[in-house]
Amino acid sequence: MDWSQSLRLIAPEETLSLAGLALLLVAAWAGDKAARAISIAAVSVLVAVMALVAPALCNGAMGPETVAFAGQMTADAFASFAKLLIYGSAAVALVVAPSFFERVGAMRAEYPVLILFAAIGTGMMVSAGDFLTLYIGLEMNSLASYVLAAFLRSDDRSAEAGLKYFVLGALASGILLFGISLTYGFTGTTSFAGVHAALGGGLNTGMVFGIVFVLAGIAFKIAAVPFHMWTPDVYEGAPTPVTLFFATAPKVGALGMLMRVAIVAFGSAAGAWQQIVIFAAVASIVIGALGAIGQRNIKRLLAYSSINNVGFILIGLAIATPQGSAAMLTYLAIYVAMTVGSFVVVLMLRDADGNPVEDLADVAGLSRTQPLLAAGMAIVMFSLAGIPPLFGFWGKFVVFQAAVDAGFVPLAAIGIAASVIGAFYYLKVVKVMYFDEPADKVAGERELAHTVLLVGTGLFLSPLGYLLTKWLGGLSGAAALALFHFA
Repeated sequence: MDWSQSLRLIAPEETLSLAGLALLLVAAWAGDKAARAISIAAVSVLVAVMALVAPALCNGAMGPETVAFAGQMTADAFASFAKLLIYGSAAVALVVAPSFFERVGAMRAEYPVLILFAAIGTGMMVSAGDFLTLYIGLEMNSLASYVLAAFLRSDDRSAEAGLKYFVLGALASGILLFGISLTYGFTGTTSFAGVHAALGGGLNTGMVFGIVFVLAGIAFKIAAVPFHMWTPDVYEGAPTPVTLFFATAPKVGALGMLMRVAIVAFGSAAGAWQQIVIFAAVASIVIGALGAIGQRNIKRLLAYSSINNVGFILIGLAIATPQGSAAMLTYLAIYVAMTVGSFVVVLMLRDADGNPVEDLADVAGLSRTQPLLAAGMAIVMFSLAGIPPLFGFWGKFVVFQAAVDAGFVPLAAIGIAASVIGAFYYLKVVKVMYFDEPADKVAGERELAHTVLLVGTGLFLSPLGYLLTKWLGGLSGAAALALFHFA
């Protein structure tokens, strides 16, 4: 094993680890008064590591030269694609946080440090080449996330969100660990490559149970039905910048981890897990759409929207082809932009006293009192609904096209039909903003960072986004090929 080569491949994790430890010491010595400076430094580090991982994606890195520490980590184009989304989302969660926490007197120096450590764990999840590395990364992300969910210590909803997330997260980790133990027991290895080779010789009942438990544990992390029950409560109770982080970076990491486990580790036994993924996809689409219809809290509505979108993304995995995986990654990139835009809008919904406005009835008539904010929210809602010509339509289109090309026509048909149900509650938000009598609740001042992010995501989701389809499709295709090349 070439140690220098391995250390070079994990340079992003090394950089983030050293920066996180250094900033932790600064936070301990300087206290909360240095919180903004630490946040700026953390964003700078995240941008720097994005520059470190980008060449692997642009060059389509794959094969043995991307494997570090005898298969424990893999720094290929797929990992690079996922890490760019993870680190970018983490940076956004840091940029939008200071104004939110300072209004409630809760801006603490440990917030950016926790985000950095969560980003390290999430990056390890998508780079893992062994179940041991995967579990370490997962727990590193989870431990930081539990604290972030309960970050507002004086808020009962935040404390409740943290407790629920911790209890259910511990249960999911136990299920995953039991599945890993079964897999090791019946294959004799925790290496993804070794498991792939062992499953190629045939399945027995113990291996099937191992696959089921591993997928069940990961399903909790991506909030797929039937392991979605924590999502609405945690999204509503956690501070909004933290909710934005949960809905983007860990979601990308968990989906990337699921793709690598399913295709690389369990790829030689695709028939054993395809039906599970198909059920989770269809159930998530339907439950996510139906569950959102009666929601009055915007953050809870977006939680069900997240469950719904995970269902569409899983259609690409169920196909188990490079085209399906490329479609997943394309959808995932667009989903991150839509999620950032939606939660930035939620952060901008404040009353005259600076208190957050989260009830749907309170944004009634927003188009007449805050026309630009209403327009930004309408673009995000139409894009989430998949209505052309907005860019959100393209994500659904490539996933359904991949399903049809692979012969999964009934699955694509169910997804298309369920999209109509989902469109109802997105359009309801637009209807309330544009056609109801003004509630005149939203009157807060606008932060420059929020405005810039909303304009940026709005332009990306507008028809101008279609100019990026070839470029985004090329990157997604290169990342998917790296995944299947390793398998």
